[in-house]
Amino acid sequence: MWEQVQQTVKYIKDKTDFAPKYGVILGSGLGGFADDIEIEFTLPYNEIPNFPVSTVEGHKGALIFGKIGGQTVVAMQGRFHYYEGYSMQEVTFPVRVMKCLGVEKLIVSNASGGVNSFYRVGDIVIIYDHINMMPEHPLRGKNDERFGPRFVNMGEPYSRKMISKAKEIARAQGVDVKDGIYLGLQGPTFETLSEYRMVKILGADCVGMSTVPEVIVARHMDMEVFGISVITDMGEEGTIDAVSHDEVLMAAKNAEPKVRALIKELIVRY
Repeated sequence: MWEQVQQTVKYIKDKTDFAPKYGVILGSGLGGFADDIEIEFTLPYNEIPNFPVSTVEGHKGALIFGKIGGQTVVAMQGRFHYYEGYSMQEVTFPVRVMKCLGVEKLIVSNASGGVNSFYRVGDIVIIYDHINMMPEHPLRGKNDERFGPRFVNMGEPYSRKMISKAKEIARAQGVDVKDGIYLGLQGPTFETLSEYRMVKILGADCVGMSTVPEVIVARHMDMEVFGISVITDMGEEGTIDAVSHDEVLMAAKNAEPKVRALIKELIVRY
């Protein structure tokens, strides 16, 4: 994989001559964050060597390079999921490319289903830990020490310093944010009521189909990570019957302005 990553990095550098410090992965309904970037280059995924192509509605499929408040940023407008049929190595390939381009801090966003009884649809949750229930692990197989160590310490998957700064920003902006533990499942089905109960019993506050693999690989490469989730549905009896992807996108879209403002200020001030 090292050679593939270097080939992709070379292509991107030849095309952009750009050195990003921040990487941002935009989840369902949050692709509008690109409007906050002073865009200098846009590379569609289908033009980038070795890159997968997103197949999910709401994920546009391009790498965007530019600046936010003077900070250099590369944003993934659309991510890849294991349920799309990609291997975990393919799902997380862009994270390795980002690191080799110079990214030191990664911001990941997603839409998730809530099981915490204090959550409501539209709530913004700062992820401080996760539970990996994916059926495959992105670091399975022979380890390449050029990327990172064989055994990765996951004691702080999400940067405490970034979390503290984000909460400070949220208070200043008057935005209510929650804390939460995110549980990653394969998908693509939404959870049954019994599965939502399982998620809660296991100690998580919300559940989704992404993020965990990317965070694991980011930590493997010693990147600092910040995670944020929008609660787009609640795993409660009487409400899950109406959950659809369109409703998830709509709920994420409604929360998007607050999420965008928070992420933008975090990049500027951290």
